[in-house]
Amino acid sequence: MKEYKFTINGNNYNVVINEIEESTAKVEVNGMNFHVEYEKPITKSAAPTVKKVSKPAAAPATVAKPAAAPAAAPAAAPAAGGTTIPSPLPGVILDIKVNVGDAVKSGQPIMVLEAMKMENIIEATADGTVTAIKVNKGDSVLEGAPLIVLG
Repeated sequence: MKEYKFTINGNNYNVVINEIEESTAKVEVNGMNFHVEYEKPITKSAAPTVKKVSKPAAAPATVAKPAAAPAAAPAAAPAAGGTTIPSPLPGVILDIKVNVGDAVKSGQPIMVLEAMKMENIIEATADGTVTAIKVNKGDSVLEGAPLIVLG
């Protein structure tokens, strides 16, 4: 078992490599388990080229998507053209309660995120109109990943 600490787009990730086999590895990222497949076996002199990341069989089979320019903190951060609402913790999107074009008020439930077998209600952090929804139902997201943009 090897532990690493990565900073990606300003977010910190604790990565534990639990088990390595021919072309797969069982890893844990910030407490979430993943089954990673890579193109060639790991050798002491070469790092793997990541091919596919998916949840283990015990969880819903979804492909983890890389976080695209997450906000620096769990609080809303202004983005080009609006306010971005980031994921407060890593998890899976269970439900999206708004659509693009909907007017929302601060504190209004906009999404349900499952993290550590608990449903978390994500609320709007400001009044505005939904200009973009950055995730889909069933997506795995990391902490700080943008969920919704308000204009």
